[in-house]
Amino acid sequence: MKTTAHSPQGAISELIARRKAGFSLERDFYADEAIYRVDVERIWRRGWLFAGHTCEIPRPGDYFSLEVDTDPILLVRGDDDQVRGFHNVCRHRGSLICAEAAGQVSRLVCPYHQWTYDRSGALVACRGAVEGFDKTQFGLRRVHTREIEGLIYICLAEEPPSFGPAQDVLAALAKPQGFTRAKVAKTIDYEVRANWKLVWENNRECYHCNVNHPQYIRANFDHYNADDTSPRVQKEIEAAVRRGEQKWAEAGLAATHTQTGMTRFPDAENNVWFSANRTPLVEGYVSETMDGKQVAPLMGDYSEADVGTLRIRTLPNFWNHSSCDHGVSTRLLPAGPQLTRVRVTWLVHQEALEGKDYQLEKLLPFWQLTSEQDWEICERQQRGVNSSAYTPGPYSPFKEYNVDSFVRWYLKMVSREA
Repeated sequence: MKTTAHSPQGAISELIARRKAGFSLERDFYADEAIYRVDVERIWRRGWLFAGHTCEIPRPGDYFSLEVDTDPILLVRGDDDQVRGFHNVCRHRGSLICAEAAGQVSRLVCPYHQWTYDRSGALVACRGAVEGFDKTQFGLRRVHTREIEGLIYICLAEEPPSFGPAQDVLAALAKPQGFTRAKVAKTIDYEVRANWKLVWENNRECYHCNVNHPQYIRANFDHYNADDTSPRVQKEIEAAVRRGEQKWAEAGLAATHTQTGMTRFPDAENNVWFSANRTPLVEGYVSETMDGKQVAPLMGDYSEADVGTLRIRTLPNFWNHSSCDHGVSTRLLPAGPQLTRVRVTWLVHQEALEGKDYQLEKLLPFWQLTSEQDWEICERQQRGVNSSAYTPGPYSPFKEYNVDSFVRWYLKMVSREA
């Protein structure tokens, strides 16, 4: 993208103006540094981002860190048991305070000149400062945080957007899963050599599932759409819904997605960036595992295994698939125009013991395979999009309706006033 005569925003406006509805985006949206910087400013530094799980920092002084582009962030549990977010930047000369990914601290001490902050972020010691120096003006810069049923969200904006609508939807659907009573069984970090939007677009369709995700399609119905749902498959879906209706109602649960195809998300017109639903699994499957069997103790409020899957998504960086016995969270963080850092986390009941109550070799494969298959797809697509031969192609109205909606949501977000 040439930006010598126009601002990056002006160039984006030109690209948007000439975009053909129902077609993929032009190459610059996935490869250009200037557009990536607009993405960071207009989306990643303005909206709510999933940071992690409260069970990662259960005790006062526990912390974990993450990086949103060039912004290093700390999440710390304080002495009052509240989770607080800070920019991981010393107020003296800008050094990182915590270089480790996670840990436990009594105080936050900058390793450069030992400026020291308490666990609420207040500056409590700064040797060498001039007499009369007002420490109260140099506490760590805060990051807005929200906790919802064991999920931690942050916002880097000075004035965050409302979280209320998302709070209501996510809390109601997530509560039975018991994320507040969970622990991390395994975390795997990936560097995916693809633009973050390509990763999201891949997540928003199952057009690719039949060929690329053999284990996923054995457990789920959403790879079927209006154009290829046979009467036999429709009957199987209806039977799966009926099978769960009575027992789920007795447990206070309900199937909220009962149709073929993926649930519609996002809502580009109304800027709905969050979604949660409960979806039936194929008969014989009570968990998203390789054979469909339960592989860990029941989580949360569940009293039996046949509860379908809980699915949560929040733009721009989080999705979760949770079965009766475990949950799998995926977090995206932007690291460049063609690089996305991804963390996949498996959660189980907090009292479950590895080797006794669950084995990683049974817990991990379903979503580890699905994830790594997707990362390979995204990297191949990035390489193809970079080609001088690439031109935008048409979306399938049957199978890529969510991709089209995601792209329209994205274009709406980057078109906002500064």
